[in-house]
Amino acid sequence: MTDRAQYTPGPARGAEIRKEGDKWTLILVRELCHSPEKVWQALTDPAHLREWAPFDADGSLGTAGTVKLTWVGTAQVSETRVTRADAPRLLEYGDMRWELEAFAGGTRLTLWHNIDRRFIAWGAAGWHICFDVLNHLLNGTPISRIVGPAAMKVGGWQRLTAEYAKQFDVELPSWQPQADQKS
Repeated sequence: MTDRAQYTPGPARGAEIRKEGDKWTLILVRELCHSPEKVWQALTDPAHLREWAPFDADGSLGTAGTVKLTWVGTAQVSETRVTRADAPRLLEYGDMRWELEAFAGGTRLTLWHNIDRRFIAWGAAGWHICFDVLNHLLNGTPISRIVGPAAMKVGGWQRLTAEYAKQFDVELPSWQPQADQKS
C-alpha cells in the first residue's frame, strides 16, 4: 500500500458546472489508463466502492434495481434506484450519471452529479480526491478512501476548493474546515 500520508491532490482540473434554473450539475472528467471494463467494476462492485467512493453500497450498482447507499461520515442510509446500467459504458442512479468511453487505450470517465450550488466547489474537490484514490486503486497501489471529514483534512484541500470556487465563480461556504493538515 502506498503511504496515504504523502498524498496531496493536484490542481483543479477536468470540471465544469451547468446551471438550469435552480438546478446545478457538476461535471467531472478524468482519463484513466485502464479499460472501461475494469473501471466499470470499480464503479459498481461494493468491495471496490469501499476502497475509493464516498459511500458504501449494500449491493451491486451494475444492474437496475434498488440499492441502499450510506455516505461515509453519516448514519443516514438512503435507497437509490439504479435506472440504467449499460456495462461498461453508462450508469445512472440517484442524482448521478457516469459515462465510460474507451479512449487512448484507457477510459475517459465522466461524472454528472446534481449538487447544491452552495457546496459545488467542495463537491468538485471531494470527487477530485475520490478519482485520485480510484486511480491509485486501479494502478494496484491503493491508498484507501479519503472522503468526508478526512478529505477536508488532506493537505491541499483548502487550495483545491478555492481553485474550483474561482473556476466556477462561486463563493465557498462561510464555514471552513480547520487548516490543511495530513490525516
